[in-house]
Amino acid sequence: MSDANTPATTHGRHSAAGPPTPDATSADDTVRALTGGSSAADWLARYSGSLLGVFGTPQRVLVRGSGCDVWDADGAQYLDLLGGIAVNALGHAHPFVTSVITSQLATLGHISNFFTSPPQVALAEKLLALSAAPEGSRVFFTNSGAEALEAAVKLARRNSTPERQRILALDGAFHGRTMGALALTSKEAYRRPFEPLPGGVEHLPFDDIDALTAAMDAGVAALVIEPIQGEAGVRPLSAEYLRAARDLTRQHGALLILDEVQSGIGRTGRWFAHQAVDGVVPDAMTLAKGLGGGFPIGALVTFGEEVSTLIGAGQHGSTFGGNPVATAAGLATLHALETTGALRNASDVGAFLRRGLAVTEGVVAVRGDGLLIGFDLDGDHAPAAVQAALDAGFIINATGPATIRLAPPLILTQEQAATFLDALPGILDTVRTPTDSTSQEAPA
Repeated sequence: MSDANTPATTHGRHSAAGPPTPDATSADDTVRALTGGSSAADWLARYSGSLLGVFGTPQRVLVRGSGCDVWDADGAQYLDLLGGIAVNALGHAHPFVTSVITSQLATLGHISNFFTSPPQVALAEKLLALSAAPEGSRVFFTNSGAEALEAAVKLARRNSTPERQRILALDGAFHGRTMGALALTSKEAYRRPFEPLPGGVEHLPFDDIDALTAAMDAGVAALVIEPIQGEAGVRPLSAEYLRAARDLTRQHGALLILDEVQSGIGRTGRWFAHQAVDGVVPDAMTLAKGLGGGFPIGALVTFGEEVSTLIGAGQHGSTFGGNPVATAAGLATLHALETTGALRNASDVGAFLRRGLAVTEGVVAVRGDGLLIGFDLDGDHAPAAVQAALDAGFIINATGPATIRLAPPLILTQEQAATFLDALPGILDTVRTPTDSTSQEAPA
């Protein structure tokens, strides 16, 4: 068995015992009593008959997690190298975060936005401190990244005038599935079924300073960009582009809005990815995913008094946003990340993974920062590799035909990472075709 600090050793095997959590038996009994415990096949049949089919067939039915490991309904164990898509910053069932959530829920759960609570205020203050936001900066809490982007779109609209209506985004962008966030998202397959989308959004070539310079004028209300495009295959914007974006938006009176939903909260080894570039301070920043350590919460952070007063009382809101439980989860997550060296670990283990991937046969390019990593294969077999990795006991993700993404918990150890690097050549051998090794360039 493994815990949060040791590598998993039972990948792809069935084990009658679960992870070593003190309350595992009682929790299992409770879940069985409420759900009517079944095999994975039974759960999948029930899933297809009861849930809207927007996600396709689930790959597994997961029932328990501990640290960087999860177990499925049939007892197989997996090393989670996706972290709920960059959400589980502290892994699964982190004891401190779990205890704080439990205590807060037992004390005060939901109060609506007619009231505030100490966790809400304290978390807002903590985010402003970590982001080094200037005087007059503020926070608006949401339940998800998409909702944070919706708030950002409203902020951009409040920066509009009859002459200033345009919002710029980038090719490859993913900002969410709600209508405003979807208008900023570039992938045609996501957009087309729901058109017409909110207007005024233009997409520019990725990391192209000349195109940005040509597009930027006094008619632009906001530029919305991800410092690292996660869904596009973990593509970082260059430091030069981020500096140009800051300079040009300031010059033309546009807002620079950074989407740090996936790249923020220590994922890159810094609290926020843009902090790697000196002088780049946004006008607004969106957060979610890792902020709650697995509990749903998002945030819009506005920088400075002028931007923070663009939206006033009654112009936006959220019934659940900033509730005591979610904000307590956020406080607990940030405290644990800050006091356990998780950001340094993300930087070190991420560098270890990237070095190992770069010398793995069948890998032709490696990108990313900290524990947000993308790597390209020498053929269009990334989806098959994901399935082969799952069969071998590893959870990874394909963002395209030839691209794999890793976004594991920030507590992943080097020993755990090494088990994946050791297994990866065999995983790729099972899915590569004989022509793959001769059809692409050498590893980078």
